[in-house]
Amino acid sequence: MTPTTKNNKSWIAGIFAAIAASLCCITPVLAFLGGASGLASSFSWIEPYRPYLIVATVLIFAFAWYQKLKPRKQVDCDCETDNKKSFWQSKLFLGIVTVIAVLLLAFPYYAKVFYPKPQQTKIIVVDKSDIQTVQLNISGMDCEGCTAHINSELSKVNGVIEANTSYKKANAIIKFDNTKTSIDSLSNIVNSIGYKVISSTNISK
Repeated sequence: MTPTTKNNKSWIAGIFAAIAASLCCITPVLAFLGGASGLASSFSWIEPYRPYLIVATVLIFAFAWYQKLKPRKQVDCDCETDNKKSFWQSKLFLGIVTVIAVLLLAFPYYAKVFYPKPQQTKIIVVDKSDIQTVQLNISGMDCEGCTAHINSELSKVNGVIEANTSYKKANAIIKFDNTKTSIDSLSNIVNSIGYKVISSTNISK
């Protein structure tokens, strides 16, 4: 196998590893943009393996660059050696592929920009006792992008005043008018977009 062939296989493997590492966060965005929000957490099972896939991507591209930059052995012969390399074998192309891989790996950190900013619902409440706050404990979130997805969907519900979802805490704190919606309805919304509400806690009423 020639160095060129090794190099090509390296970057292909690196791209696949980078895609796999980010698939758990790319899927919710694609599902949201495609109107199939129920598929949001289809690849959430990949999330625990993400650190290993990141390491694999880095090692693969390090090897690819090593193959590209290491000095070539001089061959003493009278044969024709002026073989121009194609663009696909150039350092420029490997550089482009490397940047794409980095963007894929970093996707969880900027995925939320693809979701619309949650609208703060303006509600005229006659009785303040109608305002209720609930904490929904949620499983299936893979990154910060998932929090934007959940907040976006909850903000569309009539009666929701404010929704703050935390990936680190795996929960959503929702303030709502209990005459217009309920805890069960809010839980059903979260479940319907591919996540799972495992419990709820009534914080205030």
